[in-house]
Amino acid sequence: MDYIAHVRESDGEPQPLEHHLLGAQRLAEFAGEALGIRHITGLAGLLHDLGKYAIAFQNYLREAVAHPEAPPKRGSVDHSTAGGRLLYDLYHTGTIERGKGTLAEIVGNAIISHHSSLHDYISPELEMPYLRRVRDKEDVPEYEACTRLFFERVMNREAFEQYVERAVLEMDAYFAIPSSFTMEMKCLYLTKYVFSALIDADRTDTRRFEEQIAESEEQAPNTEELFENYYTKLMDKLGGLVGHTSAASRVNQQRREMSEQCERSAYKPSGIYTLSIPTGGGKTLASLRYALRHAIEHHKKRIIYVLPYTTIIEQNAAEVRGILQDDIHILEHHSNVIDELNDDEMDDGLIHIRQKLKLAKDNWDCPITFTTMVQFLNVFYAKSNRNVRRLRHLAESVIIFDEVQKVPVSCVSLFNEALNFLNSYGQSSMVLCTATQPALDVVEHELHLSPDAEIVSNLDDVIKAFKRVELSDEATSRVFTNESLAEWVLARLEEKRDMLIILNTKAVVKNLYERLKGMEHGAVVYHLSTSMCAAHRKTELDKIRGCLDRKEKVICVSTPLIEAGVDVSFQCVVRSLAGLDSVAQAAGRCNRHGEESLQQVYMIDHAEENLKHLSEVRKGKDITKRMLTDMHRDESAHGGFLLSDKALRFYFKQFYADVRPLLKFEIPKLKQNMMKLLFAQFQENDYFQDYCQSYAKRPPQYLLNSPRTAADHFRVIEDLTTPVIAPYGEGAHIIAELNGASRIEDLGRLLRQAQQYTVNLFPYEKIRLDQNQGLEACLDGQILVMREGAYSEEFGLDLENDSWGGASIF
Repeated sequence: MDYIAHVRESDGEPQPLEHHLLGAQRLAEFAGEALGIRHITGLAGLLHDLGKYAIAFQNYLREAVAHPEAPPKRGSVDHSTAGGRLLYDLYHTGTIERGKGTLAEIVGNAIISHHSSLHDYISPELEMPYLRRVRDKEDVPEYEACTRLFFERVMNREAFEQYVERAVLEMDAYFAIPSSFTMEMKCLYLTKYVFSALIDADRTDTRRFEEQIAESEEQAPNTEELFENYYTKLMDKLGGLVGHTSAASRVNQQRREMSEQCERSAYKPSGIYTLSIPTGGGKTLASLRYALRHAIEHHKKRIIYVLPYTTIIEQNAAEVRGILQDDIHILEHHSNVIDELNDDEMDDGLIHIRQKLKLAKDNWDCPITFTTMVQFLNVFYAKSNRNVRRLRHLAESVIIFDEVQKVPVSCVSLFNEALNFLNSYGQSSMVLCTATQPALDVVEHELHLSPDAEIVSNLDDVIKAFKRVELSDEATSRVFTNESLAEWVLARLEEKRDMLIILNTKAVVKNLYERLKGMEHGAVVYHLSTSMCAAHRKTELDKIRGCLDRKEKVICVSTPLIEAGVDVSFQCVVRSLAGLDSVAQAAGRCNRHGEESLQQVYMIDHAEENLKHLSEVRKGKDITKRMLTDMHRDESAHGGFLLSDKALRFYFKQFYADVRPLLKFEIPKLKQNMMKLLFAQFQENDYFQDYCQSYAKRPPQYLLNSPRTAADHFRVIEDLTTPVIAPYGEGAHIIAELNGASRIEDLGRLLRQAQQYTVNLFPYEKIRLDQNQGLEACLDGQILVMREGAYSEEFGLDLENDSWGGASIF
């Protein structure tokens, strides 16, 4: 019998199962080389679809092809359990060798989970989902026959045993690498990496078959040559800047010196470094110089920029693309357009639209990728295997974290351990860029910075050289409302040509914008918020920059999205009180390039902001206000300047002390925290202790963490948002094209383009929009889009638009 893995949609051609298993093995082995675990990852690729040898699955697949109008129920034949069960039966029963038993649990979990999320080894209900699948599940179709056919057709038993022996040796070597990690942490990250390698290998091999692409036709670019070429272009650009007439200024001398320090630091060993360049110090070019030189010297395969907001991805990517003159090898990944469902066992061998969306190339394998902090953290901890697929491409990389102070408090410990893993095991180097370096090494799960981690020397002198603003405290003497703030702004506009006002919530921003727009002052008023898609915000920012360049009277009212890295420069900035890092970033939008003498940044206290659900903003605001009071009492307090290195260090230490309980990512519903679910040792593992007490025995496993429960509760932000494509500009054309697309390549292209036209809706926004008939779905319901009336050219998402019809539920 010819056993098949998939059937190609275009011509009905079957993919032999042996070809798919061996193809996935090769790809998974390649992914494992970065960690020295090619046989461990290869083992997952080799066994993942073992269950497809069942006659029941083969009949199911052929029936679905023969009768597309009435196919059998998708996912009705389990093909994922068999490979995990084989490892369990061979190496986790009878007299168990610990190494092989642990290997069976790690690789077996990846196999049984490859259409969902990793299974818990022990769950909050004190059940053992991994064991339930590989040991206890009764309906594993024709398991013995599948095993026999595998050894006959794919790899004989002797060769298989030798392969496993090599995998065990690799695992022992991995465990022996010196690091701060406990055994539980080593196993958890190893499991995640194996899972990532398997997901990427399975989907890549399937996509190549469907698109009829030979392995030789899809070779990765020679990044060593590419990076050498990029470096030459960058140095030509920097050389041109040196020859510019303004290059002799003190600021430009400092920029050049910091850029050269980045060059010198690039020769240091791989590690975790900090780059504390002040705002306006040429951070993008300096960090790119480090990344390219370091990648060349240490043979890194990728450069990845991680930014706090989608707002600045396009700006930074455009700047880098312009210098490197390459539109092909630079990827912008703004956000996931698809919310991937937890669809266990849904791969039925047919390449239907749902499967194509999964296969669309979305794995960060470009030489240079720009993405967000949300997406980076999702790679390690979120439940979608679309996310975890990207993890393998973080190895052997240079990763630049821009505005790293924006890591949410609840994720700081998780962020630190992810970087520690990539450094100790993944052969990656990380650079933490910001003008306000957070104290990530003072928390319990600390970040292990390299010796002499700071790239910029004489930091205090550099900060003084880049001082372009004075901070004016309006916050400790009075409280503003939008009404009084609008009047105050008008008074300042008599002496200032342009002004940026940054408030903490979308509601007060919109209200102040409307209020100012209706007043007589002769200025053009702009509005910016996350209710607008990235393309819309870029359009508005371009208009604002045009006004500033022409020295026209202009006011911009924005949420904090504008303050982290957006290249704009206003004469005057008003910042509603928040954490000191936010104040410093806001100050970076004032007199950014030292165009004028010292300009004013006004700190205000706004009474109408509802910070009830913004606990980090609230706590940061309280600390900043206390520091302002300290400086009123003693001018020399905190270094005599609120944005000094001393003041920022004090702020972050105080901030992390105040939010200490949040650092472990508490999950109130479970009365548990994320760090315990993922990393707890036996003596600290509540579920393990409860199991032993309840059953008077130890669970029959080596691993006892709960990765699926952790993934189910992981959120970078508190409320889970849903991505929706907006009909703004090209967004409308993308929506129309998506409905007609059928090729995986076209879907991948459109999904990448759609990222810039996506708005992430909070649950209440999604409900309200749906009730008002402002939402539609396309591609079998996999992608949500807004109707025309649901998006405003002025505000973006418009929950108040009456043109949809229907009654509002609010």
